[in-house]
Order: sequence, then structure tokens, then C-alpha cells
Amino acid sequence: MADVASHVRHRQGTNAIWVLIPLALSAGVFFFPLSLVLREALTDGSGTLHLARALRVLQSHIFLSALTNTLRIALASTLGCLALGFVLGVVLCFVPFPGRGPTTRLIEAFIALPTFLITLAFTFIYGSAGIVNETLMAISGATMPPLDFLYSSWGVILAEITVYLPFILRPLMAAFATLDPAQIEIASSLGARAPMIVRRILFPAALPALLAGGSLCLLLTVNEFGIVLFIGAKGVITLPLLVYSKAIQEFDYPTACVVASANLVLSIGLYGLYRVALQRLGGRNADLV
Repeated sequence: MADVASHVRHRQGTNAIWVLIPLALSAGVFFFPLSLVLREALTDGSGTLHLARALRVLQSHIFLSALTNTLRIALASTLGCLALGFVLGVVLCFVPFPGRGPTTRLIEAFIALPTFLITLAFTFIYGSAGIVNETLMAISGATMPPLDFLYSSWGVILAEITVYLPFILRPLMAAFATLDPAQIEIASSLGARAPMIVRRILFPAALPALLAGGSLCLLLTVNEFGIVLFIGAKGVITLPLLVYSKAIQEFDYPTACVVASANLVLSIGLYGLYRVALQRLGGRNADLV
């Protein structure tokens, strides 16, 4: 018995070592740099807790404006991804048409593309000297570009919808793949038309996937930096862009750390709400993303 107990203790010690190693690596790679940011945000130069500066930053007009822009753009982009993703998911999964497979793979390929490439393409298409504006000016004889939305928050939203749409579409198509086609056939045989089938069968089946994909989109768009920076939208400052501006352009690292900490709290809060919502819906598709 003593040998067995010794062997068990030895295995427990070995298992503990294998757990401590990744924890130590995580602490060194992630938690330690994060602690430096939080310390810079919440303390003065001597390391003493000093919240007055952080409160001043959080109550400033530029921070509140950046927070409003961040939430407005993230919510609009996420809702756009949800609406367009659901329509495309239904079409790609239940409406047979030539080229359905290549179309699906083309949409999913956007995951592999860098965000700056999408924004660069949008500049060539919708920019002041882009294809669309040049065509409209040639047709109408206008001297100024008729479309001027790209360098605004609407341009950012359109680019984010294009980039993050696959994050909705992939879990949605996975959810539709588990749906029994007999349900649709029976509903059709009983006289149910397409809108009722979508409302009574497809949407309930898609809801957990929409929640999972939408939550992921919301988290990603809240922290999106490259699209906003590359488009250069006039007057559109988001939290990540504000961190960049304060740290890199103004060398105001304490303010940048305060804004970064607020952005971190926002992201963690959104992720917590996402997990709670998934649990209330049963968490059936929690692993889709």
C-alpha cells in the first residue's frame, strides 16, 4: 500500500509540474506585460495607487467619444454580419444553384485575408478616385465624387462586415448541417411557405450559432484597429486607435495605458456576457467558434 501511495504522489507531482509549466509561460508572455500596463494606468511614478489620473482620462471628452464610436461601429458591424450571414447561410445551405460550393469557399477565404487588403481594395472601388465614383462621374458629368461614405464610420462598418462575415457564416452553416431535412419537408407538405419555415424552423436552429458568431464578431470589432487606421475615417477615433495615438504619436503612455485597460475591461465584460447567454441557451453550440 505504501508503494502504491508513493506512486500516486509521484504521479500527482509530475502532473502538477506539467500544469505549472504552461501557467508559468502564460504568466511570462501575457500576464506580466498586462500587469505592467495596469500598473502604469493605476499608479503614479513611485508605484503608489493613484486613481485621479485614470478617472480624469475616463471622464474626458476624447475617451467618451472614442468609447461611443467603438460601441456604435462594433454593434452596427455585428448586426450587419448577423443579418447578411443569416440570409447567405440560408441561401448557401438550402437553395441549390450553380457554383454554390465555390461561392461558399470564396466567402470563407476572407478569413485568411489581412484586413488592410480589404480596406485597400475598398479604396480602389469606393474611394474618391475609385472605380464606382469615376464611373458615376463619367455618366452624370459631376465634378465631385458622388459617393463619399468610405472615409467615414460607414466605410469602417462596411469593411468590418466584409472581413468578419465568415465568423458568422461558418458556425451558422455548421448548425444548419445538423438540421434534419425531414423537418422542412414535413412543414412544406403541410402547407408551410418559405417565410414560415425560416421563422419556425431555420431561425430557432440557427439562434445558438448566431449568438456564438455574433458575440465573437462583437469582440473582434470592439478591438479592431487596422481597418480604422487604414481607412483613415475623418473624426472616427475608436479605443484601439486612441491607444495608438496616445502611445505612439504623443508618447503619453500613462493615458494610453488607462484607455487600454478600459478596452480590456470592456472586452472581458462582453466575453462574460457571451458565456452567460450561451449557458442560458443551453450552450449547445458553444464550441462552434
